[in-house]
Amino acid sequence: MPENLTAPLVVAFPFTRSLGPVQSAFLTGLRERTVLGVRTRDGRVLVPPVEYDPVTAEEIRDLVEVGTTGTVTTWAWNPAPRHHQPLCTPFAWALVRLDGADTALLHALDAPNARAVHTGMRVRIRWAAHREGAITDIACFEPHDDTATATAATATAGATPHSGAFADPVTTLLTPARLDYTYAPGRAQTRYLHALAGRRILGERCPSCRKVCVPPRGACPTCGVATAEQVEVGPRGTVTTFCVVNIKAKGLDIDVPYVYAHIALDGADLALHARIGGIAYDEVRMGMRVEPVWTDDSRHPDHYRPAPEPDAAYDTYKELL
Repeated sequence: MPENLTAPLVVAFPFTRSLGPVQSAFLTGLRERTVLGVRTRDGRVLVPPVEYDPVTAEEIRDLVEVGTTGTVTTWAWNPAPRHHQPLCTPFAWALVRLDGADTALLHALDAPNARAVHTGMRVRIRWAAHREGAITDIACFEPHDDTATATAATATAGATPHSGAFADPVTTLLTPARLDYTYAPGRAQTRYLHALAGRRILGERCPSCRKVCVPPRGACPTCGVATAEQVEVGPRGTVTTFCVVNIKAKGLDIDVPYVYAHIALDGADLALHARIGGIAYDEVRMGMRVEPVWTDDSRHPDHYRPAPEPDAAYDTYKELL
């Protein structure tokens, strides 16, 4: 039996979004130590603000300013903060209804221990020292001992109309997305990866439809039947379809433009995708016969190049388009 393979895998990318007038005003307000919400037609004040009423789907833009103190409505203790979380010491995730708002805002609550946190406790915003127009401009919430005046304050607190106008408004938001996990390929792909290390390409045949799937998935994608019979395919194949890539990916040392193609390996009934090299991007064509190019330290083909043989007839690969 081959050894079980595992490997750390990180999926990370920056996500940039444009902000509409409501979210732009909200984030710019945080930069200016001002918390804005929106008022719905029936008088509810929503914080954080949204652009459409979650009940009626009506567009809402009536901005209002609410307080920087509020009440914890519910919470959960986080005993072991992770990297990039708001605080590096144990804290509570809390829903806080700010004075003047009808909904609660989720953020970190800095407290000495879980016993110090309770539903109904009064808190206030601790602003970040450096603010740039993001939810992290609120560093966290902290306990606020205003119990003597809390009842009167919350009873009279209102949401003051606000124009939403600020100098140099925030118009875009950049959010780095990142997922760290350990990938375990499973039985079928483990055998596939071990074969690639020996520069062989293995597929698995479905016992029902008899199609050969590459890369193998442990089950037929057509029938859903478990697969176990191994079949060596390729190494040559046929370009079934392709696209020209004109945007250079960050961290990828490949000059643009280049071609990424679906390749039907000989003996396989499912096309895999790979880069085409050794030929000008505008000379790649459907039906072109290709072969893998391996580098000395690679566990899989670096790319595919044209094979010294005629193009395949359309009828031989039309079912794999």
